[in-house]
This record gives sequence, C-alpha cells and structure tokens, in this order.
Amino acid sequence: GDAMSFLREGGEAEAVLSAIDHEVPFLGICLGLQLLFERGDETDDGSWAEGLGVFSGSATRLESSRLKVPHVGWDQIHLTPRGRACHLFRGVPEGANVYFTHSFALDNDVEQGVVAARTHYVRSFASAVWDGNVFGVQFHPEKSSAVGAQILSNFVDVVRGGR
Repeated sequence: GDAMSFLREGGEAEAVLSAIDHEVPFLGICLGLQLLFERGDETDDGSWAEGLGVFSGSATRLESSRLKVPHVGWDQIHLTPRGRACHLFRGVPEGANVYFTHSFALDNDVEQGVVAARTHYVRSFASAVWDGNVFGVQFHPEKSSAVGAQILSNFVDVVRGGR
C-alpha cells in the first residue's frame, strides 16, 4: 500500500505503465515484482492494497510455524518451460541458487502462463515471471553472485534489442 501510494503521488506509477505500454523492457525486482500484480495483502489492517495490475493475481504473506519468515538467504529457482525460453535466463542453469529477502510472495492465483521460475519455501511460489517486455523476479539478482550478474547482463541485452 505504501509503495503504491508513493508511486502514484510522484507519477512513477503512470510512468511505469506508459513505458510498459510503449514496449520498453521493464524488470521488477522483489517488491517491484509484487507491484506488477493486481493486489497484495501487505497492509496494516489486513485489507488488499491495489498494485499496478500489469499481471493478474496477488502477493500474499508467507506463513510458517516451521520455517523462518522473512525468507532470507540463498534458494533455488526452478525454471518452467516458459523460463527456459526466456532471454533473462539464458545461460542460467536449472536449480540455480539466487539470493532472497522477502516476507511476501506471489500466490496461486497468478496466471501460470507467465511463470518463468518457481521456488519452494514455505509454499511453492512463482519467483520469476515474463510476458513480452515485462520481467519480474522475487529474488535479488544484484546480490546473487555470478548467476545474478548473468541475469542482469541478459536484461541489458534485452534492453539493447537482443531478445
């Protein structure tokens, strides 16, 4: 809710949506991924906060009495068939370890056709999505060593037109 309020007040929400509409490559990282969806339940009163609505579905809190939340540290991404075809993951092996730090994740109402990778922690969740010029990852490629550098390099290639 706070992030969307900030984006709306400063005009960034409109700028992001306009860029996406004009087919400018866009990469949402962590909260940036979650904001691409219709809604999230990260509010003080338990209500839904509206997202950008680029993708259908929601981000919800990871709940566990067994595993630590927030999910902080290295974990694997499991590429879907869509992910194996995604330029963002060129040269990234199946089961690669990337760095996470989050308490919320995409829920099961996300359209499976956009899911590029899944991660299994507390529950199985979409940890990467892709449709056209829009990419999103729940993990932090900038903190994910050589794998993250490869992903960021691949995104630069996309920006340069090298799909």
